[in-house]
Amino acid sequence: MIRIEEAAWQVMLDHARKAYPRECCGILLGVEQADGERVVTSAFPCCNAYEGDQGDRFVIDPRDQVRATLKSRSEEINILGFFHSHPDCDAYFSATDLKNSWPWYSNVVLSIRQGEIAGAAAFRANEDQSQSEAEELLYPSAAPPLAAGPAEEVPRVESPSRWVNEF
Repeated sequence: MIRIEEAAWQVMLDHARKAYPRECCGILLGVEQADGERVVTSAFPCCNAYEGDQGDRFVIDPRDQVRATLKSRSEEINILGFFHSHPDCDAYFSATDLKNSWPWYSNVVLSIRQGEIAGAAAFRANEDQSQSEAEELLYPSAAPPLAAGPAEEVPRVESPSRWVNEF
């Protein structure tokens, strides 16, 4: 089971709204309890570095991966998984999501329709990424829906091959 705390949930919703109609992506940080429950205390929004149509694909900017890792170490928390949105689509784990997932990590998918949250679901891939299982997901039910309106421009990034020695 994965439980997302209010502040982290709001960061995820805000990031999805700003990226809409493109897919957003980010990293989930928190703690794993002794009983196996994962508690997301922080959501780290990332830049979608996919160079094609971002309406149905994402690639997490490697610089953001490094920043999230440094944050997790400094706060003594763990990377529990990842999140991304499906604009104007259901919250499901696609074949592409499965192929590009990391086993053992939680993957939260947000369904965003016309700029508003329509649902969310969590999944975990098996070791060889041939199947995924739904993971119980708890998130704040009182979280306000995303406001409808024009999407804020989220800049695209240049090719990762140009990022050598930028850290």
